[in-house]
Amino acid sequence: MVQNGLKLEVAETRHSGHATELAREAALRGARVVVAAGGDGTIAEVAAGLDGSQTPMGIIPLGTANVLAHELSLPFAPTAVAAALAFGRTQELWPGVACTPGHSRLFVQMIGAGFDAEVVHHLSLPLKRVLGKTAYVLQALRETIRYRFPQIAVTIDGIETHAGSVIVTKGRFYAGHYTLAPDANPLKPGFTVALFDRAGPFAALAYGAALPLNMIRHMPGVRLQRAEEVTLGANLTQTDGDPGDAGPTLVRNATTPIRVVVA
Repeated sequence: MVQNGLKLEVAETRHSGHATELAREAALRGARVVVAAGGDGTIAEVAAGLDGSQTPMGIIPLGTANVLAHELSLPFAPTAVAAALAFGRTQELWPGVACTPGHSRLFVQMIGAGFDAEVVHHLSLPLKRVLGKTAYVLQALRETIRYRFPQIAVTIDGIETHAGSVIVTKGRFYAGHYTLAPDANPLKPGFTVALFDRAGPFAALAYGAALPLNMIRHMPGVRLQRAEEVTLGANLTQTDGDPGDAGPTLVRNATTPIRVVVA
């Protein structure tokens, strides 16, 4: 299909990891740009497929939270998205990599361990498609009753600490356009580690109430630290809003940045 002088080829993903395969194949064929149409999880899969190539990634934000799109101030209106993709101005995005025994997963925005990972792992995908962000809220309320809130061992640049929940983020925002780490920069290597010292259902509810007010970083028991390498001792994680791999996780910088089409 040719539109506005651009030749378009549409490919539909059919299973987890398929977007990575499609992006890698398109880059090898010499595609001018590979566009991820979806949420942060889909974007991360496409980025993984383009890792190590010179092919830029375009983004059509169609997901539930679209955290990276907010982070990079990408357009949401269809005409503005089309104009940005046609113009082709790019910035370099520096992803992170989550490494578990025998596997590694590239992420573009964040990895979480603890309460939010439990929410993501037990979230009903059909309910998410119907209710969007509300499905996360409902699942979070369920987890405040079910989850046991164990302490998580975290090693930040060689120094060990413990927390009730942990979010290792590349960018400023969490769960949409809510500010978590105002000094984070996804265009450079490194991470901001948000450590939530307080655990339990009441702490989880308090943190959740503070999030839409952009006050979560000011809550008692919240620590923000810069890092180049992080090890998470938790069994479950979430990466960019999708269930992560099980087991202790080493979080490090990707070897090279990825070019992203911006407005």
